[in-house]
Amino acid sequence: MTTSEPTSYAWTQREILIVAVLGAVFAVLYLGWVQVWLVAQAFFGPVTMDVVMGFWFIVSIIAAAIIRKPGAALFSEMLAAGIQILLGSPAGLILLLTGFVQGAGAEAVFAATRWKRYSLPVLIAAGIGAAVFSFIYTWFRFNYGALAPGLLVLMFTLRCLSGALLAGVLGHLVVEALYKTGVLSGLPIDHARRAARA
Repeated sequence: MTTSEPTSYAWTQREILIVAVLGAVFAVLYLGWVQVWLVAQAFFGPVTMDVVMGFWFIVSIIAAAIIRKPGAALFSEMLAAGIQILLGSPAGLILLLTGFVQGAGAEAVFAATRWKRYSLPVLIAAGIGAAVFSFIYTWFRFNYGALAPGLLVLMFTLRCLSGALLAGVLGHLVVEALYKTGVLSGLPIDHARRAARA
């Protein structure tokens, strides 16, 4: 089973620390992913951002799957964005808005389950949710309305696939790998899995 019914949505100090660490780690990885984006442009051209975008959603998936409480997806993405700014990201303060939009897209999917379901299909849906929210955001930011309809459909499809795979599936694999090490013992994901086995 992959449901979780916490008796309280209040966060513990350890949970806050875990999300803070995830935000810091993925802030660095997100900055590094910019280089992947730049190199990939030689292969994918104008749709490169949509192909690689999903990785920039992944911390929201991981944090939510581990903490299983309202705000985990949103908080982790915004924290990663804030740390990227502190690390000197050339994007600047706009990253806070970007992080909010992406985190909100993933959070909306978990909210739809009332923060009780974290199966792989739900994580994939959350990755797609982040992709949809980010696409709407970048539509206005970069004036997508001026682009050809065929290109827009391709961009949207690729971004959703990227969110599903690079955020949803990869996020699931990262969580499973972390769980097997034992470092998530005592956290909501651990409580839910122990309860399911009982």
